Amino acid sequence: MRIWRSLDDVPQDLGRTVVTIGNFDGVHLGHQHVLQRAREVADDLEVNRLVVVTFDPHPISVLRPEHAPTTLTSIDTRIELLEQAGADDVLVIPFTRDVADWTPERFIQTILVDTLHAAAVAVGVNFRFGSRAAGDVVTLREAGAQHGFVTEGIALDGGPQVWSSTYIRNCLSAGDASGATEALGHPFTVRGEVVKGDQRGRDLGYPTANVPTDAMQALPADGVYAGWLRLLDPPADGMPAAISVGTNPTFDGERERRVESYVLGRDDLELYGASVEVSFVAHLRGMVRFDSTEELVQTMGDDVHRAYRVLGVPEPRNRT
Repeated sequence: MRIWRSLDDVPQDLGRTVVTIGNFDGVHLGHQHVLQRAREVADDLEVNRLVVVTFDPHPISVLRPEHAPTTLTSIDTRIELLEQAGADDVLVIPFTRDVADWTPERFIQTILVDTLHAAAVAVGVNFRFGSRAAGDVVTLREAGAQHGFVTEGIALDGGPQVWSSTYIRNCLSAGDASGATEALGHPFTVRGEVVKGDQRGRDLGYPTANVPTDAMQALPADGVYAGWLRLLDPPADGMPAAISVGTNPTFDGERERRVESYVLGRDDLELYGASVEVSFVAHLRGMVRFDSTEELVQTMGDDVHRAYRVLGVPEPRNRT
């Protein structure tokens, strides 16, 4: 797959393409449905390349930063998921105030006609674009009649639920990891580099990999989850884990939210500096402030037992 980070990166001899456009944050089932239909259109038209156009940063973070949503995926993770969903190429448009001021006509001429030579455009039925979101599917259809491309607006169906990035953020805010997984078609993940924390988990018998987060990154609600931790460089299979999200209220003075993963049954891992992916499968319990370290350790042991069961991983007999 080819990745273009600007319009100038796109080869001039690209040939005809089928194009789909959107933010694609999370690349959830609704997005996957659009890409699947776009692939069908490409096959019907005998067009070889399906190009996804997306934006970085999220347009709302430029236009109304105070209302910017937290992101489900980084741009690099989004690109990986788009490839898995069937994209041949991805064009990332750096979203700026200047781009925001483009009229729908300029957007169509510059991106769809002059750069990508679109034979067809497939977008979500509610897709809007151009200055003041003045362009929509009707605008694309009318322009296509002039420029030689067809347009299809596709419903982001999910049975009774219309899948959306907002719906998934709401699931995460409620601690509903399984609901987020259902809507995404894959577990929600957080990626980052493991940093050295206060090492309390190691002292308590449950060493954890601490992945820092930032305020603009979507996270599940504070609590404990069952999931997987996977090394990214070099890529490796996931390891079953009990994952804590929150500020660790039992110990005073901590304010930053953390994602801390204990790999089940392992106290021999040295992960500092490693790039990892943490996947959330199921919610185990909410975050609690304990009156004693002993009570915390007992509950952590219970969390581990439950994580083994939820993940379907055999628990070692000698683990208490």
